[in-house]
Amino acid sequence: MQISPSILAADFAHLADELDAISTADWAHVDVMDAHFVPNLTLGLPVVESLLAVSPIPIDCHLMIEDPDHWAPPYAEAGAQSVTFHVEAAKDPVRLARDLRAAGARASMAIKPGTDFAPYEDLLPELDMVLVMTVEPGFGGQSFMADQMPKVRQVREAVRRHGGEIWVQVDGGVSARTIEQCAEAGADVFVAGSAVYGAESAADAVAELRELAQRHAHA
Repeated sequence: MQISPSILAADFAHLADELDAISTADWAHVDVMDAHFVPNLTLGLPVVESLLAVSPIPIDCHLMIEDPDHWAPPYAEAGAQSVTFHVEAAKDPVRLARDLRAAGARASMAIKPGTDFAPYEDLLPELDMVLVMTVEPGFGGQSFMADQMPKVRQVREAVRRHGGEIWVQVDGGVSARTIEQCAEAGADVFVAGSAVYGAESAADAVAELRELAQRHAHA
């Protein structure tokens, strides 16, 4: 059970300190938005390169961008240990996943709430993780969509059928209140923004989320 705090909820003026605050987490989740694929603009490769230089934990880049076939591999080449592209935006997801792995990153595919997983199940052998969005991508602080739990189950069952070590990540509205149902559905990587950075102690919030997830882990 891995906790991946989202720095979208952090203080952007003090990102090095904000990364140190989550040094007990498994990953730092970095949302890259281009104002095209989603209606918001966050940060890009130069900032990610700076974060990689100071982060005490591996960085998981979630690219909510158009043309990830072209723009995603440089994040892997820069040293991001996990790179997630949206399958809705990828022209050739198989080749893209292979490019990411060849550059040394874990290759991950994200699907929006309205996207059905079934047409993409045959991509699993190319992937290290599937991200099921539990909010519409584009903004932090949104309400958790419990109606995505059947999709999490569907992905977990597909992973079991295919074999291999493929993680199932959830991102959006994950908190102490919602993480249990995600874990029960089969998720094992949890992105939490305001639940961590809005807490008095980010480290305590990470520990609490991890404990709740472990207690409710999918059998």
